[in-house]
Amino acid sequence: MAVTLAALLALAVGGCEVTIDEPAAPPSGAGDVGEQLTELTVASAGSMRGYSRARFPHWRKTGKNCDVRDTVLQRDGKDIRLSGCNVVAGRWESAYDGRAFTEPSGVDIDHMVPLANAWRSGAAEWDDAKRGDFANDLTRPQLIAVSASSNRAKGDQDPSQWKPPNRSYWCTYAADWVAVKHQWRLTVTSAEKDALSDMLEGCTWANKP
Repeated sequence: MAVTLAALLALAVGGCEVTIDEPAAPPSGAGDVGEQLTELTVASAGSMRGYSRARFPHWRKTGKNCDVRDTVLQRDGKDIRLSGCNVVAGRWESAYDGRAFTEPSGVDIDHMVPLANAWRSGAAEWDDAKRGDFANDLTRPQLIAVSASSNRAKGDQDPSQWKPPNRSYWCTYAADWVAVKHQWRLTVTSAEKDALSDMLEGCTWANKP
């Protein structure tokens, strides 16, 4: 991914660094992604009626003044500094756009499948306890520390509407999206499934048993 001098200067003013893209390693369980994609139910997006982020209780407490956000910051960062269990400093590289940060305030914890997207694809039928499990899922690749700007650019869009600017992350991004939707039995739109298929097409590991 080429980075112009102007872009480097702009990012420096913003207090962050740019890292060089490297091909992403296959995510855990990636060999099943082709099969998982075919098993996803295709359906039109549901209504947003009744939706609010409060219907997906997060972030769950993990200690005094600490929560799941701290857990992800510690997991995804390097050279982490803690105050008790609260993350106060470290280094994070945003896989979405290659930006690097040393202050946790510059990092958002993204829900791989956004809460509003989950609502439209099946979570509206769940109770709040299950939605809370989904919003705080540390077992699947549902939570990731990324730049605040990329998280907000993504919003609640699916891969047919938004993809990470860092193309070298597309294989992992698509595989993780599929893994989350498959685990939680959420539906996909036809455009979403097509976009995922396109993103996975060049991934040599995507259809291996």
